[in-house]
Amino acid sequence: MKELKKAASPINVKGPVLTIVMDGVGLAPEGDGNAVKRAYTPTLDGLMKKYPMVKLKAHGKAVGLPTDDDMGNSEVGHNALGSGQVFAQGALLVSNSIASGKLFASAAWQEEVNNVKKSDGTLHFLGLFSDGNVHSHIDHLKALITHAKADGVHRVRVHILLDGRDVGETSALDYVRPFEEFMAGLCDDGFDIKIASGGGRMKITMDRYEANWPMVELGWKTHVLGEGRQFANAEEAITVYREETHAIDQDLPPFVIAEDGKPVGTIEDGDSVIFYNFRGDRSIEISKAFEAGDDFDKFDRVRVPKVAYAGMLEYDGDLHIPSRYLVSPPEITNTMGEYLAGTGVAQYAISETQKFGHVTYFWNGNRSGKFSEELETYVEVPSDVVPFEQRPWMKCAEITDKLIDAMRSGKYPSMRVNFPNGDMVGHTGSLEATICSMEALDLQIARLLKVVDELEGVALITADHGNADEMYEVDKKTGAPKQNKDGSYKAKTSHTLNPVPFIIYDNFYSDKYTVKEDKGTFGLSDVAATAVNLLGYEAPDMWDESIIELK
Repeated sequence: MKELKKAASPINVKGPVLTIVMDGVGLAPEGDGNAVKRAYTPTLDGLMKKYPMVKLKAHGKAVGLPTDDDMGNSEVGHNALGSGQVFAQGALLVSNSIASGKLFASAAWQEEVNNVKKSDGTLHFLGLFSDGNVHSHIDHLKALITHAKADGVHRVRVHILLDGRDVGETSALDYVRPFEEFMAGLCDDGFDIKIASGGGRMKITMDRYEANWPMVELGWKTHVLGEGRQFANAEEAITVYREETHAIDQDLPPFVIAEDGKPVGTIEDGDSVIFYNFRGDRSIEISKAFEAGDDFDKFDRVRVPKVAYAGMLEYDGDLHIPSRYLVSPPEITNTMGEYLAGTGVAQYAISETQKFGHVTYFWNGNRSGKFSEELETYVEVPSDVVPFEQRPWMKCAEITDKLIDAMRSGKYPSMRVNFPNGDMVGHTGSLEATICSMEALDLQIARLLKVVDELEGVALITADHGNADEMYEVDKKTGAPKQNKDGSYKAKTSHTLNPVPFIIYDNFYSDKYTVKEDKGTFGLSDVAATAVNLLGYEAPDMWDESIIELK
Protein backbone atom coordinates (compact mmCIF):
# COMPACT_ATOMS: atom_id res chain seq x y z
CA MET A 1 0.00 0.00 0.00
CA LYS A 2 1.09 3.58 -0.68
CA GLU A 3 1.96 5.70 2.33
CA LEU A 4 2.14 9.43 2.97
CA LYS A 5 5.22 11.03 4.49
CA LYS A 6 4.85 12.99 7.70
CA ALA A 7 5.28 16.73 7.21
CA ALA A 8 8.42 18.30 8.67
CA SER A 9 6.24 20.60 10.79
CA PRO A 10 2.87 18.84 11.03
CA ILE A 11 -0.16 20.90 11.99
CA ASN A 12 -1.51 18.19 14.28
CA VAL A 13 -5.20 18.95 13.91
CA LYS A 14 -6.89 17.47 16.96
CA GLY A 15 -10.32 16.90 15.46
CA PRO A 16 -11.37 15.70 12.02
CA VAL A 17 -10.51 17.34 8.72
CA LEU A 18 -13.94 17.45 7.11
CA THR A 19 -14.42 18.14 3.39
CA ILE A 20 -17.92 19.44 2.63
CA VAL A 21 -18.97 19.30 -1.03
CA MET A 22 -21.93 21.58 -1.72
CA ASP A 23 -22.88 19.92 -4.99
CA GLY A 24 -23.78 22.40 -7.73
CA VAL A 25 -22.98 25.60 -5.82
CA GLY A 26 -20.94 27.97 -7.96
CA LEU A 27 -19.85 31.59 -7.66
CA ALA A 28 -21.65 34.08 -9.88
CA PRO A 29 -22.65 37.74 -9.70
CA GLU A 30 -25.91 38.60 -8.01
CA GLY A 31 -28.90 38.38 -10.32
CA ASP A 32 -32.51 37.31 -10.55
CA GLY A 33 -31.51 33.76 -11.42
CA ASN A 34 -28.76 33.26 -8.83
CA ALA A 35 -30.40 31.01 -6.26
CA VAL A 36 -27.21 30.92 -4.19
CA LYS A 37 -27.21 34.69 -3.74
CA ARG A 38 -30.99 35.03 -3.43
CA ALA A 39 -31.26 32.46 -0.66
CA TYR A 40 -31.02 33.43 3.00
CA THR A 41 -27.71 31.80 3.86
CA PRO A 42 -26.15 33.59 6.85
CA THR A 43 -23.71 30.75 7.49
CA LEU A 44 -22.31 30.62 3.97
CA ASP A 45 -22.27 34.41 3.69
CA GLY A 46 -20.35 34.67 6.96
CA LEU A 47 -17.85 32.04 5.90
CA MET A 48 -17.04 33.90 2.69
CA LYS A 49 -16.45 37.14 4.60
CA LYS A 50 -14.56 35.92 7.66
CA TYR A 51 -12.48 32.95 6.50
CA PRO A 52 -9.85 32.40 3.78
CA MET A 53 -11.51 31.66 0.44
CA VAL A 54 -10.16 31.07 -3.06
CA LYS A 55 -11.98 30.32 -6.27
CA LEU A 56 -11.49 26.91 -7.88
CA LYS A 57 -11.85 26.11 -11.56
CA ALA A 58 -14.36 23.28 -11.91
CA HIS A 59 -14.89 22.96 -15.65
CA GLY A 60 -13.08 22.42 -18.93
CA LYS A 61 -9.41 21.52 -19.02
CA ALA A 62 -9.09 22.01 -15.26
CA VAL A 63 -11.04 18.77 -14.78
CA GLY A 64 -9.82 16.88 -17.87
CA LEU A 65 -12.50 17.90 -20.39
CA PRO A 66 -11.66 18.78 -24.02
CA THR A 67 -12.11 22.56 -23.93
CA ASP A 68 -12.86 25.35 -21.49
CA ASP A 69 -16.29 25.66 -23.09
CA ASP A 70 -17.21 22.32 -21.51
CA MET A 71 -19.18 22.43 -18.27
CA GLY A 72 -17.87 20.47 -15.34
CA ASN A 73 -19.94 17.72 -13.79
CA SER A 74 -20.11 15.75 -10.59
CA GLU A 75 -18.23 12.74 -11.97
CA VAL A 76 -15.12 14.56 -13.16
CA GLY A 77 -15.31 16.98 -10.25
CA HIS A 78 -15.12 14.21 -7.67
CA ASN A 79 -12.41 12.43 -9.67
CA ALA A 80 -10.29 15.58 -9.34
CA LEU A 81 -11.19 16.18 -5.69
CA GLY A 82 -10.36 12.62 -4.68
CA SER A 83 -7.26 12.04 -6.79
CA GLY A 84 -5.49 15.38 -6.51
CA GLN A 85 -4.77 15.15 -10.24
CA VAL A 86 -6.35 15.92 -13.60
CA PHE A 87 -6.94 13.00 -15.96
CA ALA A 88 -8.29 13.11 -19.51
CA GLN A 89 -11.98 12.33 -19.06
CA GLY A 90 -14.61 10.44 -21.05
CA ALA A 91 -15.52 13.12 -23.56
CA LEU A 92 -11.91 13.80 -24.50
CA LEU A 93 -10.98 10.12 -24.57
CA VAL A 94 -13.83 9.31 -26.95
CA SER A 95 -13.18 12.29 -29.20
CA ASN A 96 -9.50 11.37 -29.47
CA SER A 97 -10.29 7.71 -30.11
CA ILE A 98 -12.71 8.61 -32.90
CA ALA A 99 -10.32 11.13 -34.46
CA SER A 100 -7.42 8.68 -34.46
CA GLY A 101 -9.54 5.78 -35.72
CA LYS A 102 -8.54 3.71 -32.71
CA LEU A 103 -12.18 3.17 -31.72
CA PHE A 104 -13.09 1.68 -35.09
CA ALA A 105 -10.04 -0.56 -35.08
CA SER A 106 -10.95 -1.98 -31.67
CA ALA A 107 -12.07 -5.56 -31.25
CA ALA A 108 -15.29 -4.38 -29.59
CA TRP A 109 -16.35 -2.24 -32.58
CA GLN A 110 -15.50 -5.02 -35.01
CA GLU A 111 -17.56 -7.50 -32.96
CA GLU A 112 -20.57 -5.17 -32.93
CA VAL A 113 -20.42 -4.62 -36.68
CA ASN A 114 -19.62 -8.18 -37.70
CA ASN A 115 -22.40 -9.55 -35.52
CA VAL A 116 -25.14 -7.73 -37.45
CA LYS A 117 -23.49 -8.34 -40.82
CA LYS A 118 -23.44 -12.04 -40.08
CA SER A 119 -27.01 -12.21 -38.80
CA ASP A 120 -28.46 -9.53 -41.09
CA GLY A 121 -29.51 -7.85 -37.87
CA THR A 122 -29.90 -4.26 -36.73
CA LEU A 123 -27.29 -2.08 -35.05
CA HIS A 124 -28.98 -0.08 -32.27
CA PHE A 125 -27.57 3.07 -30.70
CA LEU A 126 -29.00 4.10 -27.33
CA GLY A 127 -27.99 7.14 -25.29
CA LEU A 128 -28.43 10.74 -24.26
CA PHE A 129 -29.31 12.81 -27.32
CA SER A 130 -27.56 16.19 -27.01
CA ASP A 131 -24.22 17.96 -27.16
CA GLY A 132 -24.13 18.59 -23.41
CA ASN A 133 -20.81 16.67 -23.26
CA VAL A 134 -21.52 15.54 -19.71
CA HIS A 135 -22.86 12.05 -20.44
CA SER A 136 -22.59 11.97 -24.23
CA HIS A 137 -22.16 14.06 -27.36
CA ILE A 138 -24.31 13.83 -30.46
CA ASP A 139 -21.21 14.25 -32.65
CA HIS A 140 -19.91 10.95 -31.26
CA LEU A 141 -23.18 9.28 -32.26
CA LYS A 142 -23.01 10.71 -35.78
CA ALA A 143 -19.43 9.53 -36.19
CA LEU A 144 -20.34 5.99 -35.08
CA ILE A 145 -23.29 5.83 -37.45
CA THR A 146 -21.31 7.17 -40.39
CA HIS A 147 -18.56 4.62 -39.82
CA ALA A 148 -21.05 1.79 -39.35
CA LYS A 149 -22.42 2.49 -42.82
CA ALA A 150 -18.90 2.58 -44.25
CA ASP A 151 -18.23 -0.77 -42.57
CA GLY A 152 -21.16 -2.38 -44.36
CA VAL A 153 -23.95 -2.19 -41.80
CA HIS A 154 -27.29 -1.93 -43.61
CA ARG A 155 -29.79 -1.19 -40.85
CA VAL A 156 -29.48 1.18 -37.86
CA ARG A 157 -32.00 2.21 -35.22
CA VAL A 158 -31.46 5.06 -32.77
CA HIS A 159 -33.10 5.26 -29.35
CA ILE A 160 -32.94 8.83 -28.07
CA LEU A 161 -32.96 9.92 -24.43
CA LEU A 162 -33.99 13.57 -24.34
CA ASP A 163 -31.75 15.84 -22.29
CA GLY A 164 -33.05 19.23 -21.13
CA ARG A 165 -30.66 19.05 -18.18
CA ASP A 166 -27.13 19.52 -19.47
CA VAL A 167 -28.55 21.67 -22.28
CA GLY A 168 -31.61 23.94 -22.62
CA GLU A 169 -34.67 22.52 -20.93
CA THR A 170 -36.77 22.56 -24.12
CA SER A 171 -34.05 22.17 -26.75
CA ALA A 172 -34.86 18.62 -27.94
CA LEU A 173 -36.13 19.66 -31.39
CA ASP A 174 -32.90 21.60 -31.95
CA TYR A 175 -31.23 18.19 -32.03
CA VAL A 176 -33.98 16.08 -33.60
CA ARG A 177 -34.55 18.20 -36.71
CA PRO A 178 -30.89 18.39 -37.83
CA PHE A 179 -30.48 14.72 -37.00
CA GLU A 180 -33.39 13.82 -39.28
CA GLU A 181 -31.56 15.68 -42.06
CA PHE A 182 -28.35 13.84 -41.18
CA MET A 183 -30.13 10.49 -41.43
CA ALA A 184 -31.79 11.44 -44.72
CA GLY A 185 -28.37 12.18 -46.17
CA LEU A 186 -27.22 8.65 -45.35
CA CYS A 187 -30.24 6.82 -46.75
CA ASP A 188 -28.92 5.53 -50.04
CA ASP A 189 -27.36 2.33 -51.33
CA GLY A 190 -29.78 0.30 -49.22
CA PHE A 191 -28.82 1.92 -45.92
CA ASP A 192 -31.82 2.06 -43.56
CA ILE A 193 -31.72 4.30 -40.49
CA LYS A 194 -34.54 5.53 -38.26
CA ILE A 195 -35.17 6.88 -34.77
CA ALA A 196 -36.99 4.03 -33.04
CA SER A 197 -37.88 5.21 -29.54
CA GLY A 198 -37.18 7.78 -26.90
CA GLY A 199 -38.21 9.63 -23.77
CA GLY A 200 -36.95 12.00 -21.10
CA ARG A 201 -33.73 11.06 -19.34
CA MET A 202 -35.35 11.44 -15.92
CA LYS A 203 -38.30 9.23 -16.93
CA ILE A 204 -36.63 6.23 -18.51
CA THR A 205 -33.41 4.25 -18.70
CA MET A 206 -30.87 6.58 -17.06
CA ASP A 207 -31.33 5.83 -13.37
CA ARG A 208 -28.22 5.68 -11.19
CA TYR A 209 -27.11 4.03 -7.96
CA GLU A 210 -30.16 1.77 -8.18
CA ALA A 211 -32.35 4.57 -6.84
CA ASN A 212 -35.26 3.85 -9.18
CA TRP A 213 -35.15 0.59 -11.15
CA PRO A 214 -38.68 1.21 -12.55
CA MET A 215 -37.06 3.92 -14.72
CA VAL A 216 -34.85 1.26 -16.29
CA GLU A 217 -37.77 -1.13 -16.64
CA LEU A 218 -39.76 1.52 -18.51
CA GLY A 219 -36.78 2.09 -20.77
CA TRP A 220 -36.47 -1.64 -21.43
CA LYS A 221 -40.12 -1.86 -22.41
CA THR A 222 -39.71 1.15 -24.69
CA HIS A 223 -36.43 0.36 -26.44
CA VAL A 224 -36.33 -3.43 -26.41
CA LEU A 225 -39.97 -4.51 -26.47
CA GLY A 226 -41.38 -1.55 -28.38
CA GLU A 227 -44.18 -1.10 -25.86
CA GLY A 228 -45.65 2.35 -25.36
CA ARG A 229 -47.51 5.17 -27.03
CA GLN A 230 -46.83 5.26 -30.75
CA PHE A 231 -46.00 8.23 -32.94
CA ALA A 232 -45.05 8.72 -36.57
CA ASN A 233 -41.78 10.42 -35.69
CA ALA A 234 -39.84 11.92 -32.77
CA GLU A 235 -40.82 15.50 -33.52
CA GLU A 236 -44.49 14.60 -33.32
CA ALA A 237 -43.94 12.78 -30.02
CA ILE A 238 -42.11 15.72 -28.46
CA THR A 239 -44.61 18.29 -29.71
CA VAL A 240 -47.66 16.35 -28.56
CA TYR A 241 -46.21 15.52 -25.15
CA ARG A 242 -45.22 19.14 -24.53
CA GLU A 243 -48.75 20.29 -25.31
CA GLU A 244 -50.28 17.60 -23.11
CA THR A 245 -47.93 17.56 -20.14
CA HIS A 246 -46.15 20.96 -20.22
CA ALA A 247 -43.08 19.02 -19.08
CA ILE A 248 -39.53 19.95 -19.96
CA ASP A 249 -37.46 17.56 -22.07
CA GLN A 250 -35.93 15.51 -19.26
CA ASP A 251 -39.40 14.66 -17.94
CA LEU A 252 -41.20 13.81 -21.20
CA PRO A 253 -42.86 10.35 -21.23
CA PRO A 254 -41.51 7.50 -23.36
CA PHE A 255 -42.53 7.07 -26.98
CA VAL A 256 -42.24 4.45 -29.71
CA ILE A 257 -41.95 5.26 -33.41
CA ALA A 258 -44.25 3.05 -35.48
CA GLU A 259 -45.22 2.45 -39.09
CA ASP A 260 -48.53 0.76 -39.90
CA GLY A 261 -49.04 0.20 -36.19
CA LYS A 262 -45.76 -1.70 -35.72
CA PRO A 263 -42.66 -0.41 -33.89
CA VAL A 264 -39.83 0.32 -36.32
CA GLY A 265 -37.02 -0.74 -34.02
CA THR A 266 -37.52 -3.39 -31.37
CA ILE A 267 -34.33 -5.14 -30.28
CA GLU A 268 -34.20 -8.75 -31.44
CA ASP A 269 -31.94 -11.81 -31.42
CA GLY A 270 -28.88 -11.26 -33.60
CA ASP A 271 -28.87 -7.47 -33.17
CA SER A 272 -26.07 -5.36 -31.75
CA VAL A 273 -26.60 -2.61 -29.17
CA ILE A 274 -24.21 0.24 -28.36
CA PHE A 275 -24.93 2.44 -25.36
CA TYR A 276 -23.03 5.52 -26.47
CA ASN A 277 -22.89 7.47 -23.18
CA PHE A 278 -19.34 7.83 -21.93
CA ARG A 279 -20.20 8.69 -18.31
CA GLY A 280 -20.69 5.70 -16.07
CA ASP A 281 -23.14 6.42 -13.28
CA ARG A 282 -26.32 6.46 -15.40
CA SER A 283 -25.08 3.72 -17.74
CA ILE A 284 -24.55 0.83 -15.37
CA GLU A 285 -28.12 -0.31 -14.72
CA ILE A 286 -29.24 -0.57 -18.34
CA SER A 287 -25.97 -2.39 -19.07
CA LYS A 288 -26.75 -4.87 -16.30
CA ALA A 289 -30.22 -5.43 -17.76
CA PHE A 290 -28.74 -6.37 -21.14
CA GLU A 291 -25.90 -8.51 -19.86
CA ALA A 292 -27.27 -10.24 -16.73
CA GLY A 293 -28.31 -13.87 -16.83
CA ASP A 294 -31.40 -15.60 -15.53
CA ASP A 295 -30.62 -14.48 -11.97
CA PHE A 296 -31.50 -10.87 -12.85
CA ASP A 297 -34.26 -9.88 -10.41
CA LYS A 298 -34.70 -6.11 -10.70
CA PHE A 299 -37.70 -6.37 -13.01
CA ASP A 300 -39.34 -8.78 -15.44
CA ARG A 301 -37.55 -8.30 -18.76
CA VAL A 302 -40.24 -10.44 -20.49
CA ARG A 303 -37.74 -11.50 -23.14
CA VAL A 304 -33.99 -11.04 -23.30
CA PRO A 305 -32.74 -10.81 -26.89
CA LYS A 306 -29.41 -12.41 -27.68
CA VAL A 307 -27.41 -9.37 -28.74
CA ALA A 308 -23.85 -8.13 -28.88
CA TYR A 309 -23.92 -5.35 -26.30
CA ALA A 310 -21.24 -2.70 -25.82
CA GLY A 311 -20.84 0.50 -23.86
CA MET A 312 -18.88 3.50 -25.03
CA LEU A 313 -16.60 2.97 -22.01
CA GLU A 314 -16.24 0.42 -19.26
CA TYR A 315 -18.56 1.98 -16.71
CA ASP A 316 -17.35 -0.01 -13.69
CA GLY A 317 -13.76 -1.19 -13.85
CA ASP A 318 -14.00 -3.45 -10.82
CA LEU A 319 -17.23 -5.18 -11.72
CA HIS A 320 -16.36 -5.05 -15.46
CA ILE A 321 -19.63 -3.52 -16.59
CA PRO A 322 -20.17 -3.85 -19.47
CA SER A 323 -18.08 -6.76 -20.63
CA ARG A 324 -17.52 -5.14 -24.04
CA TYR A 325 -16.67 -1.45 -24.52
CA LEU A 326 -15.35 0.74 -27.32
CA VAL A 327 -12.94 3.06 -25.49
CA SER A 328 -10.84 2.33 -22.42
CA PRO A 329 -11.69 4.68 -19.51
CA PRO A 330 -9.06 6.83 -17.80
CA GLU A 331 -6.88 4.91 -15.40
CA ILE A 332 -7.02 7.07 -12.29
CA THR A 333 -4.29 6.11 -9.86
CA ASN A 334 -2.67 7.35 -6.65
CA THR A 335 -5.89 8.69 -5.13
CA MET A 336 -6.16 10.29 -1.71
CA GLY A 337 -8.28 7.42 -0.42
CA GLU A 338 -5.62 4.90 -1.35
CA TYR A 339 -2.82 6.90 0.26
CA LEU A 340 -4.77 7.54 3.46
CA ALA A 341 -5.67 3.85 3.76
CA GLY A 342 -2.05 2.88 3.20
CA THR A 343 -0.96 5.31 5.90
CA GLY A 344 -3.48 3.94 8.39
CA VAL A 345 -5.76 7.00 8.45
CA ALA A 346 -9.42 6.14 9.02
CA GLN A 347 -11.88 7.71 6.58
CA TYR A 348 -15.62 8.35 6.63
CA ALA A 349 -17.71 9.16 3.54
CA ILE A 350 -21.41 9.95 3.49
CA SER A 351 -24.12 11.20 1.16
CA GLU A 352 -27.60 10.24 0.10
CA THR A 353 -28.19 7.82 -2.76
CA GLN A 354 -28.11 10.45 -5.52
CA LYS A 355 -24.49 11.35 -4.74
CA PHE A 356 -23.28 8.42 -2.67
CA GLY A 357 -21.24 7.08 -5.58
CA HIS A 358 -19.52 10.42 -5.93
CA VAL A 359 -17.92 10.38 -2.47
CA THR A 360 -17.00 6.71 -2.90
CA TYR A 361 -16.69 5.37 -6.47
CA PHE A 362 -15.74 8.59 -8.25
CA TRP A 363 -13.73 9.95 -5.33
CA ASN A 364 -11.63 6.79 -5.42
CA GLY A 365 -10.88 7.04 -9.13
CA ASN A 366 -13.84 5.09 -10.55
CA ARG A 367 -13.14 2.23 -8.20
CA SER A 368 -15.81 0.08 -6.56
CA GLY A 369 -15.25 -1.08 -3.03
CA LYS A 370 -12.84 0.10 -0.37
CA PHE A 371 -9.08 0.21 -0.10
CA SER A 372 -9.41 -0.99 3.50
CA GLU A 373 -12.48 -2.55 5.07
CA GLU A 374 -11.03 -1.80 8.48
CA LEU A 375 -10.21 1.87 7.93
CA GLU A 376 -13.03 3.08 5.69
CA THR A 377 -16.69 3.61 6.53
CA TYR A 378 -19.18 4.50 3.77
CA VAL A 379 -22.72 5.54 4.68
CA GLU A 380 -25.56 5.89 2.19
CA VAL A 381 -28.76 7.68 3.23
CA PRO A 382 -31.55 6.49 0.89
CA SER A 383 -32.85 9.30 -1.32
CA ASP A 384 -36.56 9.97 -1.63
CA VAL A 385 -38.02 8.88 -4.98
CA VAL A 386 -39.95 12.11 -5.57
CA PRO A 387 -39.39 15.10 -7.86
CA PHE A 388 -36.68 17.07 -6.13
CA GLU A 389 -38.49 20.39 -6.42
CA GLN A 390 -41.22 18.90 -4.22
CA ARG A 391 -38.77 18.14 -1.41
CA PRO A 392 -35.83 20.49 -2.00
CA TRP A 393 -34.23 19.92 1.39
CA MET A 394 -33.70 16.32 0.26
CA LYS A 395 -31.85 14.33 2.95
CA CYS A 396 -29.49 17.05 4.17
CA ALA A 397 -30.71 16.92 7.79
CA GLU A 398 -30.46 13.12 7.99
CA ILE A 399 -26.98 13.23 6.46
CA THR A 400 -25.93 15.80 9.04
CA ASP A 401 -27.38 13.75 11.91
CA LYS A 402 -25.30 10.71 10.96
CA LEU A 403 -22.21 12.77 10.19
CA ILE A 404 -22.27 14.50 13.57
CA ASP A 405 -22.50 11.14 15.35
CA ALA A 406 -19.51 9.89 13.36
CA MET A 407 -17.53 13.06 14.09
CA ARG A 408 -18.13 12.77 17.81
CA SER A 409 -17.05 9.13 17.76
CA GLY A 410 -13.47 10.32 17.31
CA LYS A 411 -12.73 7.45 14.94
CA TYR A 412 -12.16 9.33 11.70
CA PRO A 413 -9.42 11.92 11.12
CA SER A 414 -10.49 12.28 7.46
CA MET A 415 -14.16 12.79 6.60
CA ARG A 416 -16.09 13.83 3.51
CA VAL A 417 -19.71 14.57 2.70
CA ASN A 418 -21.70 15.53 -0.37
CA PHE A 419 -24.91 17.53 -0.06
CA PRO A 420 -26.73 17.10 -3.41
CA ASN A 421 -29.26 19.91 -2.96
CA GLY A 422 -27.84 22.64 -5.17
CA ASP A 423 -27.32 20.27 -8.07
CA MET A 424 -30.30 17.93 -8.00
CA VAL A 425 -32.83 20.67 -7.24
CA GLY A 426 -31.06 23.07 -9.58
CA HIS A 427 -31.55 20.61 -12.42
CA THR A 428 -35.32 20.89 -12.04
CA GLY A 429 -35.26 24.50 -13.23
CA SER A 430 -37.33 25.67 -10.26
CA LEU A 431 -35.78 28.84 -8.86
CA GLU A 432 -38.01 28.86 -5.79
CA ALA A 433 -37.22 25.26 -4.91
CA THR A 434 -33.50 25.80 -5.44
CA ILE A 435 -33.52 28.84 -3.14
CA CYS A 436 -35.21 26.63 -0.54
CA SER A 437 -32.60 23.92 -1.07
CA MET A 438 -29.78 26.39 -0.43
CA GLU A 439 -31.40 27.62 2.77
CA ALA A 440 -31.83 24.05 4.00
CA LEU A 441 -28.18 23.35 3.22
CA ASP A 442 -27.04 26.48 5.05
CA LEU A 443 -28.77 25.31 8.23
CA GLN A 444 -26.94 21.98 8.12
CA ILE A 445 -23.54 23.56 7.51
CA ALA A 446 -24.10 25.69 10.61
CA ARG A 447 -24.80 22.53 12.62
CA LEU A 448 -21.65 20.85 11.34
CA LEU A 449 -19.35 23.78 12.01
CA LYS A 450 -20.39 23.90 15.66
CA VAL A 451 -19.22 20.31 16.04
CA VAL A 452 -16.02 21.02 14.08
CA ASP A 453 -15.22 23.69 16.71
CA GLU A 454 -16.30 21.43 19.55
CA LEU A 455 -13.79 18.81 18.37
CA GLU A 456 -11.10 21.34 17.37
CA GLY A 457 -11.18 20.24 13.77
CA VAL A 458 -11.03 21.94 10.38
CA ALA A 459 -13.63 22.07 7.60
CA LEU A 460 -12.90 22.53 3.90
CA ILE A 461 -16.06 23.82 2.22
CA THR A 462 -16.24 23.62 -1.56
CA ALA A 463 -18.30 22.40 -4.53
CA ASP A 464 -17.77 20.21 -7.58
CA HIS A 465 -19.27 22.56 -10.22
CA GLY A 466 -21.84 25.31 -10.58
CA ASN A 467 -25.60 24.94 -11.13
CA ALA A 468 -27.76 26.75 -8.56
CA ASP A 469 -25.84 29.95 -9.30
CA GLU A 470 -27.53 30.34 -12.71
CA MET A 471 -31.18 29.33 -12.85
CA TYR A 472 -32.06 31.36 -15.94
CA GLU A 473 -30.72 31.04 -19.46
CA VAL A 474 -28.60 34.12 -20.23
CA ASP A 475 -28.07 35.81 -23.58
CA LYS A 476 -24.30 35.70 -24.13
CA LYS A 477 -24.29 39.01 -26.03
CA THR A 478 -26.40 41.12 -23.65
CA GLY A 479 -26.00 39.25 -20.38
CA ALA A 480 -29.76 39.52 -19.85
CA PRO A 481 -31.99 36.52 -19.01
CA LYS A 482 -33.70 34.93 -22.01
CA GLN A 483 -37.47 35.13 -22.05
CA ASN A 484 -40.26 32.74 -22.97
CA LYS A 485 -43.11 33.84 -25.21
CA ASP A 486 -45.19 34.82 -22.18
CA GLY A 487 -42.45 37.13 -20.92
CA SER A 488 -41.25 34.85 -18.13
CA TYR A 489 -37.58 34.02 -17.80
CA LYS A 490 -36.38 30.82 -19.46
CA ALA A 491 -35.27 28.35 -16.82
CA LYS A 492 -31.77 26.89 -16.97
CA THR A 493 -31.33 23.30 -15.83
CA SER A 494 -27.70 22.69 -16.78
CA HIS A 495 -24.41 23.19 -14.97
CA THR A 496 -22.48 26.44 -15.28
CA LEU A 497 -18.97 27.48 -16.23
CA ASN A 498 -18.52 29.44 -13.01
CA PRO A 499 -15.80 28.74 -10.45
CA VAL A 500 -16.65 27.27 -7.07
CA PRO A 501 -15.66 28.41 -3.58
CA PHE A 502 -13.00 26.83 -1.43
CA ILE A 503 -13.24 28.00 2.16
CA ILE A 504 -10.93 26.94 5.00
CA TYR A 505 -12.89 26.97 8.25
CA ASP A 506 -10.24 26.83 10.95
CA ASN A 507 -10.41 28.51 14.35
CA PHE A 508 -7.38 26.77 15.86
CA TYR A 509 -4.41 26.25 13.55
CA SER A 510 -4.26 29.10 11.04
CA ASP A 511 -0.98 30.36 12.56
CA LYS A 512 0.75 27.21 11.32
CA TYR A 513 0.24 27.82 7.60
CA THR A 514 -0.46 30.53 5.04
CA VAL A 515 -3.09 30.46 2.33
CA LYS A 516 -1.52 31.03 -1.06
CA GLU A 517 -2.51 34.01 -3.16
CA ASP A 518 -5.46 33.34 -5.44
CA LYS A 519 -4.17 34.05 -8.95
CA GLY A 520 -7.07 32.33 -10.68
CA THR A 521 -5.15 29.11 -11.28
CA PHE A 522 -6.44 26.88 -8.50
CA GLY A 523 -8.64 23.92 -9.41
CA LEU A 524 -10.51 21.09 -7.74
CA SER A 525 -7.44 18.89 -7.94
CA ASP A 526 -5.66 21.17 -5.43
CA VAL A 527 -8.00 20.16 -2.61
CA ALA A 528 -6.45 16.74 -1.93
CA ALA A 529 -2.98 18.10 -1.17
CA THR A 530 -4.52 20.76 1.07
CA ALA A 531 -6.44 18.13 3.03
CA VAL A 532 -3.44 15.86 3.64
CA ASN A 533 -1.31 18.86 4.66
CA LEU A 534 -3.90 19.66 7.33
CA LEU A 535 -3.80 16.02 8.40
CA GLY A 536 -0.05 16.40 8.98
CA TYR A 537 1.37 14.84 5.81
CA GLU A 538 3.20 15.85 2.67
CA ALA A 539 1.33 15.43 -0.59
CA PRO A 540 2.69 12.90 -3.11
CA ASP A 541 4.76 14.42 -5.91
CA MET A 542 2.27 13.55 -8.66
CA TRP A 543 -0.55 15.53 -7.03
CA ASP A 544 -1.33 19.12 -7.89
CA GLU A 545 -0.28 21.85 -5.47
CA SER A 546 -1.73 22.53 -2.06
CA ILE A 547 -3.63 25.76 -1.48
CA ILE A 548 -1.79 26.23 1.81
CA GLU A 549 1.89 26.46 2.64
CA LEU A 550 3.12 25.06 5.93
CA LYS A 551 5.28 27.34 8.06
